[in-house]
Amino acid sequence: MIQTIPANQVTLRTLKKQFGLQLSQDEQFFPEWRQADARLSEIEAQILERVKANFLALMEDPPLLENTVKMVVLAPLLDLAGFYRQPFRIETEPSVTLEMEDEGMVIQGRIDVLVQKHRLWLLVIESKRSDFAVSCAIPQALAYMLGNGDHTSSTFGMITNGNEFLFLKATRNPAARYANSRLFSLLNPEPELGSVLQILKHLGEVAVGD
Repeated sequence: MIQTIPANQVTLRTLKKQFGLQLSQDEQFFPEWRQADARLSEIEAQILERVKANFLALMEDPPLLENTVKMVVLAPLLDLAGFYRQPFRIETEPSVTLEMEDEGMVIQGRIDVLVQKHRLWLLVIESKRSDFAVSCAIPQALAYMLGNGDHTSSTFGMITNGNEFLFLKATRNPAARYANSRLFSLLNPEPELGSVLQILKHLGEVAVGD
């Protein structure tokens, strides 16, 4: 009998047991988030400051729900990163199925936002309400990333609750592995949103280069 699990209920233990997924300790496995050094224009910096100010103002009446996070924070970032234009393609809430043929297990769910370039899945973005810890969404995002039909390409993901941002990288070939970036937060005094945009732009360059 085939067991079907909703993606939002999957655990890291399940992914490790059923799919052999392992956390990579090698810094060279996910260098892309460290290599982002795209220079931001003055206009981009001003827009990011406004995005942060809007988010902090809305935080005075928590929680912000997923749709608000997408509208206030995520949409401007995707625009500035150039993901609304060719060669990228945006999909919202596409269905994804991850099957383990020998074990009779199927994981199903819908991605919040998917940015694609041909068969390379650049970003699997999972947005959560503002009081939701992004670490809780790691298993769900990884399940979607492992469901990428092109097992020869790396998949990059981002999880955000509007305040915090975490980047992920996953591969299926030759083994199922993943790693994550450090956690970025708008509550830090540093211009963290600028760093997030730089990483998004760099991942876009990686995709175009492929």
